[in-house]
Amino acid sequence: MSLRRLSLLLRARRDTGVRSWAQAAVGLGVVTVLALGACGGGEDTPAEVGKDVAGPTNTASAVTLNGAWPLTGRELDGDLPEHPVYVVKIDNTSSSAPQVGLDSADLVVEEMVEGGLTRLAVFYYEETAQTVGPVRSMRASDIGIVKPVSATVVASGAARRTTARLEGAKIATTTEAHGAGFFRDGGRNAPYDLFIQLSKIAAEPEKRWGAPANPYLTFGDAGDFKGDVTVTSIDAHFSPGHMTRWVYGKGGWTRPDSYAETGKDFQPDNLLLLRVRTRDAGYKDPAGYPVPETVFSGRGQGVLVHGDKALKVTWVKTFRGSPLKLKLKNGDEVAVPVGRTWIELVPADGGNVTLTK
Repeated sequence: MSLRRLSLLLRARRDTGVRSWAQAAVGLGVVTVLALGACGGGEDTPAEVGKDVAGPTNTASAVTLNGAWPLTGRELDGDLPEHPVYVVKIDNTSSSAPQVGLDSADLVVEEMVEGGLTRLAVFYYEETAQTVGPVRSMRASDIGIVKPVSATVVASGAARRTTARLEGAKIATTTEAHGAGFFRDGGRNAPYDLFIQLSKIAAEPEKRWGAPANPYLTFGDAGDFKGDVTVTSIDAHFSPGHMTRWVYGKGGWTRPDSYAETGKDFQPDNLLLLRVRTRDAGYKDPAGYPVPETVFSGRGQGVLVHGDKALKVTWVKTFRGSPLKLKLKNGDEVAVPVGRTWIELVPADGGNVTLTK
């Protein structure tokens, strides 16, 4: 299989052995996924940079901003907070252990960075954790990740080229250079010692910020979810050097190799595994590794998992600032069950996802 294909495989164990997703899930049409080229993610034209889609999208079973939280679809009692959505860039290597504040997040996006490793973009809105970290730097990939909800990125800083890209896309940022809320933990080694008191900056947000105009996803009732393939473990391979493993049990989906504080990891109601295109960001990190950029716009293939059921979908994101839409092969829109979601942005070139029954 070409490295330009993301193989989405379901290994369903039988007494007679193991079968592939294509054999086990004919109803999902996954054979089509295996045959596709690297089409996940599209190129923004200059006119599209910084463009948002106006107004929430309404469908028959969807929950929009009218009475719902934009990152989870949960019922909103009262008004939205008087601060923006904050997205904190958190290290996701063994040096980050323990990661702090993940249990308070609404949504998490895992993206690839240099060296084949990953970093977390952790969204906060319903709650603003007292302390979050360790905080690391931004990437141009974050534009497509945070722009749909007009989020403010909280990071240690960024390369000059990345800063220019984010400024050009009109992404609000808060970095250590701003001072407020950041502190260094003397018990950790740099650069894994930087933390943010998120509740402190949320209490006094910068003057120019905006509330989300649209929900991040189209949300609906869990009872309407049509997943028809059973899955109890997932391996998301970002590169030969990094894999994120998920296991389903009585407590739902968990990361057995998590770096989070014990008992305080993010607990997703949904897992969304998306095939995305990556490209060279045009510079190298201090260690000499080329910095990749995830192109989170266009369309591509993916899998939505709720409970122990999986559903093959196509993701669509017209512009980097557009809400993320999921569709079936026949064009019908798929609603994500209300709740917290973890999104894996797995590279189409060199990455793969394995789902096991």
